[in-house]
Amino acid sequence: MRVLVVTAVPVERDAVTRAFGGTPEVLAVPGAELHRSGAFDVLAGGAGPAAAAAAAAFALASTQPPYGLVISAGIGGGFAPTAPLGSLVVASEIVAADLGAETPDGFLPVTALGFGRDRFTPPPALVREVAAATGAAPGPVLTVSTVTGTAARTAALLAAHPGSLAEAMEGFGVAEAAERAGVPVLELRAISNAVGPRDRAAWRIGDALAALTAAFGKSAPVLAGWNRHGH
Repeated sequence: MRVLVVTAVPVERDAVTRAFGGTPEVLAVPGAELHRSGAFDVLAGGAGPAAAAAAAAFALASTQPPYGLVISAGIGGGFAPTAPLGSLVVASEIVAADLGAETPDGFLPVTALGFGRDRFTPPPALVREVAAATGAAPGPVLTVSTVTGTAARTAALLAAHPGSLAEAMEGFGVAEAAERAGVPVLELRAISNAVGPRDRAAWRIGDALAALTAAFGKSAPVLAGWNRHGH
């Protein structure tokens, strides 16, 4: 089975491909480069849900043989204390946390407005297998278009989405593209910083990228061998 992995930026893409060893084959797709290592095609699709959705959709439409799984992967912010720096999370739900409308009574998700959807659910069996292989914590991962930078916004997100482990900017976009292609989706994040007031001195991007590499090294057999029709 072929697996498409979509990251935001090249440093994340390279962290993923390091897990597979060797030098990846570089293939051109519209607007991006695919770095192919065995069963895995990895691309840096850009930051934010729109860029991620477009990159994933182009790759899904233009690459043969078809993919059996799409993964949104990279670093992200963790909600303390459940997702500490350097830890891994795998999404049990991929949630569009700021897609909707503000009202005098608070935020309404797009589903409450009567159209669209605000979440995707990765295959539960695959989530369990990846969590077991990597030590990642399973739980909701939020997709935001604006990274959280205040304690008040952190509290509001957790109130609206209890139990959330992390936030990032691409998962929901990748999931939208995967859904349209009829391919299951997964999101795997390594925690580089705490969600909340921005403190760049406390970020651990290098540690998170190393954790991302280790995660794909441990989970590669599970991901490449997973058969959605057999689980």
